[in-house]
Amino acid sequence: MHSKRADNHTWRTIKSGLASTVAFISALLVIAPLGLVFFHLLVNGASSVNWDFFTKLPTPVGTPGGGMVNAIVGSLELLAFASIIGIPIGVLGGVYLAEYGTARGNFALRFMADVLNGVPSIIWGVVVYGLIVLRFKSFSAYAGGLALGFIMVPLVTRTTEEVLLLVPAGYREASLALGISRWKTIVHIVMKTALKGIVTAVLLALARVAGETAPLLFTAFGNRFWNHNLSEPVAALPLQIFSYAISPYDDWHRQAWAGALVLVAMIFLVNLVVRFLTRERVAQVP
Repeated sequence: MHSKRADNHTWRTIKSGLASTVAFISALLVIAPLGLVFFHLLVNGASSVNWDFFTKLPTPVGTPGGGMVNAIVGSLELLAFASIIGIPIGVLGGVYLAEYGTARGNFALRFMADVLNGVPSIIWGVVVYGLIVLRFKSFSAYAGGLALGFIMVPLVTRTTEEVLLLVPAGYREASLALGISRWKTIVHIVMKTALKGIVTAVLLALARVAGETAPLLFTAFGNRFWNHNLSEPVAALPLQIFSYAISPYDDWHRQAWAGALVLVAMIFLVNLVVRFLTRERVAQVP
C-alpha cells in the first residue's frame, strides 16, 4: 500500500514537472519573436541612431547621412490630431455604454465597436481618402490624423467601458444617496476612480496607431521636407521607414532600420508608462 502511494506521488511529480516545462517553453516561444525583433533592429539600426538622425532632414538621393526629424515631428502631429478626435469620442462613448443606454441598444453598440476594432487599418485610409482627400484634392495632416482617430475610437470606447464597469456600484449609490446629480457622480466619482484605467486605454490606443502605415499612404502621403502647412502632405515615421525600406540605396536601408528601432522604442516606452500607471491596481488584487 505504501509502495503504491509512493508510485502515485512520483507519477504526479513527473506530470507536474512536465507541465511546468511545457509551460516554460511556451512562454519562451511567446517572447522569442519580440527578442528577435529587438536584436535584429539593434544589429541593423543602432549604428545609424545618432544626433543627426534626430535633428536633420533626409538628404538627397545618393548623399549619405541625414536624419528623420521631419518624420518624427510629423508622427507627433498626426498623433495629436488623432487624440483630438479619438480620445473625446472614445471616452464619452465608453461612458455612455457603462452608465447610460438600454441593454439592447448597448449590445448593438458594443457589437459594432468590436467589428470596427477588427476592420483592417487600410480600410480607414480608403474611407478618409474618399471623404477628405478627394473632396479637397490634397493629402494632408488633417486627413492622416482623422484616419488614425477613427482607428482609436472603438478601442478607447470598449476599454473605457470595461474600466468604468470595474468601479464598484456602491460608489455610485453612495453619491446619489447624498443628493449629488448623476452626471456629477459620473464625472467626479466614477471617472476619477477609473482615471488611471482610462489613461491606460488612451496610451494603448496611441501605441496601436503610432506604427500604422497603410492608412497614411492614402491620407498623409509623406513628405521629405518640413511641412509648414497642415493641409498639405506630411511626413510620418512609418511612411519614411516604408519609403526607405523599398529603395535600392544601402544608406536609406540603414536609415529605415534606425527609424524602425526608434519607433519600436517609442512604443516600448508607452507600454512602460502603462505598466507604471497600472502597477498599484494590480498590486491591490488579492
